[in-house]
Amino acid sequence: MITKQIDENSVALIPEESDDLFILRRVVRKGDRLVGDTTRAVKQEKDFARPDKGERIKIRVALDVEKISIDDVVDRLRVQGTIAESDSESVSKGSHHSMALMIGQPVTLVKKSWTDLDKRLIFGKRDHGSFLLVAVDTSDCGIGRLSGTHLKIMPNLYSGASGKRYKSKFNIEDFFSDVLTAIMSLIREGDQIIIFGPGETKRRLGNFLSQLPNSKGHKIGVIDGIDSAGEDGIYTFVKSEIMKQTLAKSKIAKVASILDEIMHRVNKKNTKFTMGFGETSKANEAGAAESLVFSDKIFEKHDEDKVIEFLNEAEANGVEVYAVDSTTDIGLRVSSLGGVVSLLRFSPLS
Repeated sequence: MITKQIDENSVALIPEESDDLFILRRVVRKGDRLVGDTTRAVKQEKDFARPDKGERIKIRVALDVEKISIDDVVDRLRVQGTIAESDSESVSKGSHHSMALMIGQPVTLVKKSWTDLDKRLIFGKRDHGSFLLVAVDTSDCGIGRLSGTHLKIMPNLYSGASGKRYKSKFNIEDFFSDVLTAIMSLIREGDQIIIFGPGETKRRLGNFLSQLPNSKGHKIGVIDGIDSAGEDGIYTFVKSEIMKQTLAKSKIAKVASILDEIMHRVNKKNTKFTMGFGETSKANEAGAAESLVFSDKIFEKHDEDKVIEFLNEAEANGVEVYAVDSTTDIGLRVSSLGGVVSLLRFSPLS
């Protein structure tokens, strides 16, 4: 999340990934004010205009929040409230309105008072890292951006090569140039590039990228052990032990380790873990939770406000809280285990 403190009460911010929207859902409350761009239908005064239809115009409003919720659409929050200020004369103050908060959309959050948890969630350093994953061989290439535990994959690129012994003329550097163009459309400042796949094509691509001036500032790593290219190669890497070794300090590796430890404790009949909202809530109330992982599916099964209250209480108690979504196998695993799991310091009395 990109943030800039404006004054004691106001912060300008831009959500960059799904986790940032989850954070905003946990921080924005009734009585706060959000300033941002939105659209609103305004009735037309023109001749022959349909009386039941209005022109949808883009406006900038200051909205006093009455309710915030996770929208049914992925990667979007829905905020309802009353308009306190507007840059359009056709929009009256005090009227009800709803606006969407989405990834990449700038917004200013104004709070009368910021709690320590609010500040930690918004301004806390999250050095989990973001990665460009490139799964390549001579025939195709898959590219995905892994940010936190959110994975975004581009459509596969195909080289047009006819086989291992090319009967037609084939220039691998032309293919690499296409790969570079795709990488530059997805990469962000600070991203690391991780290249893998069968054979030696991955090293040739790594050498090609490292020699280019625009590769400066992006660390490039080439790894062995993943023998698939394209989209399949991306998914294979994300689920592998090699991923946990290569991206040891990343958020997805930490979450994968938590899930592996839970499965280990299940097999050993060690009771210092929970699965599901009920068990995890009781463990948190007893002060037993050490770290927990929740998926976006938990909001489909339980009251959203209660879940948010539970997550905030857990983090305020010092619990490490991680959010995952269905873009990775890890998110799907958490969803299948009740939407939330945790590791415990001790087993609370039942």
